[in-house]
Amino acid sequence: MSDKPLMPRATAVWLVDNTALTFRQIAEFTGLHELEVQGIADGEVAQGIRGIDPIAAGQLTREEIGKGEADPAYRLKLSSPAVEVPRTKRKGPKYTPVSKRQDKPNAIAWLLKHHPELSDAQIGKLIGTTRNTIEAIRNRTHRNIAEIVPKDPVTLGLCKQVELDEAVAKAVERAAKEREKLGIAEPQMEETLKTPQETLAELDRQSVDVDDVFGSQPDTPAATNDEEPLPDAESVFANIKSDSDGGGEEK
Repeated sequence: MSDKPLMPRATAVWLVDNTALTFRQIAEFTGLHELEVQGIADGEVAQGIRGIDPIAAGQLTREEIGKGEADPAYRLKLSSPAVEVPRTKRKGPKYTPVSKRQDKPNAIAWLLKHHPELSDAQIGKLIGTTRNTIEAIRNRTHRNIAEIVPKDPVTLGLCKQVELDEAVAKAVERAAKEREKLGIAEPQMEETLKTPQETLAELDRQSVDVDDVFGSQPDTPAATNDEEPLPDAESVFANIKSDSDGGGEEK
């Protein structure tokens, strides 16, 4: 049960108008800020709110108010109800809003894929579905199986992360007990990490020669001295001049 009145502002309005309690006492009792209570007294806050008598509502006694008025340091205590009404736990399937019911198959597919340790009863409790629907999606015989895309039920708003974590923890614990009962050893994870020395040694063993990959390239023949040298500019122009002189004599 909460230790604050049901309607704090309306209760504060009544206490300000009908008692000699301090602003701090009223603020501590109602859960409001002391400045807000002062604003109620000045008429700046809660102008349209009608005060509610906490004595008539059974939330405060007149003797408790008298103790507070006599001692400004006294903290008022909320009265306990005369009859405790037990909260009954709702039985039956989990209610899902109509706008989110179409997301159930996607959530079921996600749970079957990522948490196969969950039982059908746990999935049905988390999502609010039936065993037949879960079995149809598992066996891919659902009428809309082609349109089903696995999606996290937490992001879809079909369950809370705390509820999912609790269900997974219970499923893991149940599986461990079953293995222990059957005498099956706990599966061990293979060690895959290697030291830097082992990694370097493995890279050396796997090193590949470039020639093995691309093939050996033929050697480029070196230039020899038997090649004909290129003529220089003087010899070229001399030959042109001699040709032109010889042509003029023939004429």
